[in-house]
Amino acid sequence: MDLLPQLQTIFRDVFDNDDITISRETTAKDVEGWDSVQHVNLMLQIETEFRVRFSTAEMAYLKNVGDLVDLLAKKKG
Repeated sequence: MDLLPQLQTIFRDVFDNDDITISRETTAKDVEGWDSVQHVNLMLQIETEFRVRFSTAEMAYLKNVGDLVDLLAKKKG
């Protein structure tokens, strides 16, 4: 299951930028405007779209989009 296209749509919506292209290696420093507030908005939107919940501990280990994809895949089973 390739989650990157769905995540890219969410990123574009949250950051209001249709030019965002994400990869597994993408980090916050690669996306203009990805600050702590937008991170919360992003995670809430991802939780809503995928019908999952992330714990604070799980989110603390996310270093890039690839980690997020792997966590989502695990939660979606």
